[in-house]
Amino acid sequence: MQQWLLDYLQRILTARVYEVAQESALELAPKLSRRLGNSVWLKREDTQPVFSFKLRGAYNKMVRLSPEELQRGVVCASAGNHAQGVALSAGKLGCRAVIVMPVTTPKLKSDAVQALGGEVLLHGDSYSDAYAHAMELQKQHQYVFIHPFDDPDVIAGQGTIGMEILRQHQHPIHAIFVAIGGGGLISGVAAYIKAVRPEIKIIGVQAADSDAMVRSVKAGQRVTLPDVGLFSDGTAVKLVGEETFRLTRELVDDYVLVDTDTVCAAIKDAFEDTRGILEPAGALGIAGMKQYIAANALDGKELVAITCGANMNFDRLRFVAERAEAGEEREALFAVTIREERGSFKKLCHTIGQRSVTEFSYRISAEAEAHVLVGLSTSNRSEASSICAAFAQAGFDSVNLMDDELSKDHVRYMVGGRSRLAHNELLYRFEFPERPGALMRFLSRMHPNWNISLFHYRNQGADFGRILVGIQVQDEEKPAFQEFIETLGYPGVDETQNRAYHLFLR
Repeated sequence: MQQWLLDYLQRILTARVYEVAQESALELAPKLSRRLGNSVWLKREDTQPVFSFKLRGAYNKMVRLSPEELQRGVVCASAGNHAQGVALSAGKLGCRAVIVMPVTTPKLKSDAVQALGGEVLLHGDSYSDAYAHAMELQKQHQYVFIHPFDDPDVIAGQGTIGMEILRQHQHPIHAIFVAIGGGGLISGVAAYIKAVRPEIKIIGVQAADSDAMVRSVKAGQRVTLPDVGLFSDGTAVKLVGEETFRLTRELVDDYVLVDTDTVCAAIKDAFEDTRGILEPAGALGIAGMKQYIAANALDGKELVAITCGANMNFDRLRFVAERAEAGEEREALFAVTIREERGSFKKLCHTIGQRSVTEFSYRISAEAEAHVLVGLSTSNRSEASSICAAFAQAGFDSVNLMDDELSKDHVRYMVGGRSRLAHNELLYRFEFPERPGALMRFLSRMHPNWNISLFHYRNQGADFGRILVGIQVQDEEKPAFQEFIETLGYPGVDETQNRAYHLFLR
């Protein structure tokens, strides 16, 4: 065994975590196991006192500080879960804890930190902004900085989860699925597992829009993402740690990228087996496991997913419920074109037959053709292709919208919104931090010559909002408009050529 791995094994075996953490259960998920044809075990870190694994690493770091360091106090930057671990540890150790959190942090998490005695400062729109401010405070006040992931003592604290898994499940394990943000959790778990049972595969799971670790491993060096997705806020990290990158690169066997719909489906899976509600980051392991099983045709294996957090904003459940059906591949969305003539609607219904309709949006038109938005229940993703073939056989043109974000987020709620007055219209969708003034900032920076011809906003109960905007811009002003888009500061996607937009809104 390499010396550095032996050093981490010793760190993990001597880690002090159980003064604040509990040995979480390793539970069989019977429904998920039957459905997937494998034995699925859930390591329930979502049941910790702060509903996350993060208190393990935070306490193991802080309990090793000297009395003089504790007297100076600690500071950290966090989107929520690490902050709660630091606040709880500080209360246990009797020291001051200053917690810098992004303004976009769900109120549930900032309130929880304050309830534990942490002094919360809201700063910036991302973890990176909060981190920079925390480092300034550390220099000004000589606080001790408690890193959320890139610290050997923090990594060792998280590694005790791997130690517990092997103690709780002494039979063969094929693979353990671990969410990756900055890499602290997977580094610790992988270090212990590979030191003791190297035949067990460690599979890292990242959100496709926050895949800094996967990109870094492929590039052979740490890669900084320009933007990260906000749905899985617990893993929304632009730059992974130096030490976590080194460990992950050496020890992790494979990686899986999952999208928002897949994560929503995994949250539902966990609820049906445990009646617990995971946060998006907490469900990444399950989502990755399901995807990995399908890609590798696994059958009869013993698999473990770490459910690493449950600090879920209740209002966000509306969005999760809506998108879980798509993530489970139990719903397909189509745009179907029919002739505007007697009998066409009846013929379309006959083609659909006995399939369960989840959505049907139609508006009569004076034109020769009408476009209908149809949602149908499906048993798997491949079924959508056979449905498209059935439409074609009946003489209907159709577009499969299962993977079209514009349709799932906006168009399905706006069918019939055409206007002959919308000349020179450009269509963009944006994500922006859900905080007071964000919407006004967007509107105030627009040139007065640009007319808003379409505007759709729907609050999802999350820490980010989605806007769909149609803006009329003359050709000569398009360079200025492009500059506006590039300097706005919100992630934006040009949807002007989107087919769903041309069918239903143009």
